[in-house]
Amino acid sequence: MDTGFAMHLLADLFWTGLLVCLPVLGLTMLVGLLISILQAVTQVQEMSLSFVPKLMTAALALVVFGPWMLRTLVQFTIRLWSGIPALF
Repeated sequence: MDTGFAMHLLADLFWTGLLVCLPVLGLTMLVGLLISILQAVTQVQEMSLSFVPKLMTAALALVVFGPWMLRTLVQFTIRLWSGIPALF
C-alpha cells in the first residue's frame, strides 16, 4: 500500500462519514438555531424547550434518512472489502 492509496482511503472514509452524519446534524442544528432565535425574542430561557425539539428532530431524521445512511455505509464497506485483494 502506498501513501497515495492510503490518503484516498482516508479521504473516502471522511467524506462518507460526513455524508452519513450531515442530515441528522444539519437538521438538528437548524432546529436549535430556530429555537435559540425564538428564545432570544421571547426571553424564555428554558433548557427543555431547546432539548426536546432537537431530540425529536434527530429521531425523525434518523427514521427518514436511516435507510439511505445504512445503504451508504454498506456500499462503503463493500468497496473496502472488495478492494482488499488488490492490495496483495
